[in-house]
Amino acid sequence: MAPNANDNLLRQVTEKMEKTEETHVDVEETTECDCREARFSVGDALFTSVVVAPQVVSVWRGTWGIMELNPQLFPYAQIYLLGIVLHVCFALIRSHLLARSRNAWGEGRAGRWLRERLICRLYTYIFILACIMHWRGGWGLLDSLVDAAFPDRDNPHRPVMIAGITILLYFCITCLRSSRNLLAPPYFLVTDGKEPTYIFTTRFQTKSSRETALYILDCLFSVTVVGSLVVFVWRGSWALLDIFLYPDNLVKSCWTSLVVGYALVVLTFAAQAPVRWAVAKLQGAPRLLLADVYHLISFLATVNVWRGIWGLLDIYFFPETPKLSNWFSHVISLVLLILLNCSNSVLVRGVYIDAEEPAGDCVEFPCHYLRLFFQKERTKKRRKNLVESAATANARKTEEASVPLQIPEEKV
Repeated sequence: MAPNANDNLLRQVTEKMEKTEETHVDVEETTECDCREARFSVGDALFTSVVVAPQVVSVWRGTWGIMELNPQLFPYAQIYLLGIVLHVCFALIRSHLLARSRNAWGEGRAGRWLRERLICRLYTYIFILACIMHWRGGWGLLDSLVDAAFPDRDNPHRPVMIAGITILLYFCITCLRSSRNLLAPPYFLVTDGKEPTYIFTTRFQTKSSRETALYILDCLFSVTVVGSLVVFVWRGSWALLDIFLYPDNLVKSCWTSLVVGYALVVLTFAAQAPVRWAVAKLQGAPRLLLADVYHLISFLATVNVWRGIWGLLDIYFFPETPKLSNWFSHVISLVLLILLNCSNSVLVRGVYIDAEEPAGDCVEFPCHYLRLFFQKERTKKRRKNLVESAATANARKTEEASVPLQIPEEKV
C-alpha cells in the first residue's frame, strides 16, 4: 500500500460523510419548507373562505340593498354607465396614482403616511361603489330584457332564454381567455398595500407610456366588454339557481346553495395540487381546456357561496328592518375588512388571462395572507440578525485594530 493511502482513504470517507450530511440537511430543510408552505396554504384557504368571503358578500349585499331601497336615486341604466366611467377613469390613471403615493409609506413620514392611508381608503370606497353600481345596473338591464321578452315569470321559455344568454356569454368570455375573471372570494384575497390598491391588469396589458391611444382602448375594452360579460354571466347563473333550486322554499334554497358552494370550495382547493401538476405537464389547447374546466367548477362554487350567504343574511339579519340590516352589513363588514387589511378584496377589477402563467401557476388561487405576514416577520428577524452580526464583526475589527503591534524582540 502506498505511504499515504490510509490518509487518502480517510479523506475520501470523510468527504463522503460530509456530503451525505449536507444532503440530509438539504432534504430536511426542503421538507420543512414544504410542510410550512402546506400549512400556510391551508390556513390562507380557511381564512379567505370563512372570514374574508362572508364579509365581502356582506359589504356587497348591504350596499346593493341600500341602492334597492332608493331606486329613484339609482336607476339601472344611469348607474351602469356611471360605474363603467368611474372604473375606466381609475384604470387610466392607476400608474399616476401609484407614482404619487410612492415613498409615502416609509418610516419618518407620519403625516404623509396618515394622509396617504386616508386617500387610499377613500379611493377604495369610491371604487367599491363604482363596481356595485356597474353590477347592479347590468343585472337590472338584463332582467328588463328578459321581462320584455317574457313578462310572465311562470312562462317555461323564460329559463330557456336566461340559460341561452348565459351560455352564449360564457362562451364569449372563454373565447377571450378571460373565464378566470368570473371568480371572486373565497378564491381571491387582495391586501391593502400601495401596489395592490392602485395596480391591476387590463386585457392586453398595454403600457401607458408607449401607446396612449391603445392604452385607452385597452382600458375601455377591459371594463366595458370583459367586465360586463362577467356581470351578465353572474346574473344568468344566479337567476337559474333562483328558478331551479327550491324556488318555493327560500330558506332551503339558500342553505342548499351555501352547503353546495362550500363543498365545491373544499373540493377545488383539495384538487389544486394534482390540477397544477397536470396543467404543468400539458401544452396548448389541452392545458387551456383543463384550466377552464377547473375555473368553471370554481365559479359555480363562488356563485353558490355568494347566493347562500346573501340569502341567509336577508332571512336572519334584521329581516323586519331592511334599512338597518343593509346599513349594518355595509358599515360593519367594511370596517372589519379594513382592520384586517383586506378591503381591496371587495373590488372587482383587472383582467386575468387564462393559462397565461407558466407551469401550474395559472390554476393557483391568489389567497395569500398568513404567509405574507409570516414572511414579513421572518424578513424583519433576518435583517435584525444581519445588523447584529455586522455590528459584532465591526466591534471585533475595532478591537483587533486597537491592539499595538509587537516588534520581533518583544515577541521573543
